[in-house]
Amino acid sequence: MTNLISNAIARVSSLLKGLQVKRFLAVVMLGVLLLTTNTYITPGDNKVLGKEVRDRAHLNDTQRPRTTGEWQKEAEEVKGNPGERLKRIGEDSAEAFRDFGSGYVEGAKRTANQAKDSAVDAGKDIYNQVRR
Repeated sequence: MTNLISNAIARVSSLLKGLQVKRFLAVVMLGVLLLTTNTYITPGDNKVLGKEVRDRAHLNDTQRPRTTGEWQKEAEEVKGNPGERLKRIGEDSAEAFRDFGSGYVEGAKRTANQAKDSAVDAGKDIYNQVRR
């Protein structure tokens, strides 16, 4: 009976020692990873990113609002006049669908050209293999 208890204690003790070693190695590896990375994030980076996003939002020459602030400003302009607000929403939605449609057409043309080029290349490969 004493042998059984001492064996159980020895197994639990070795298990705990193994876990501590694994935990220690994990912390060391994490420290090495953090100390060797050259990427630093500073609070100013968020402002630059925000400016870049705002600039990209206004690349298209459009009259509809693009940012939340612009939407809120437009809503304040027509506050109390739901008819005008609905009219503007309809116009903005129509313009957005036109933009989306033109982008879809351009993307479809590019995809068709790439598919055509791929088919031509595949045909040339098959022709070359049959010729051998």
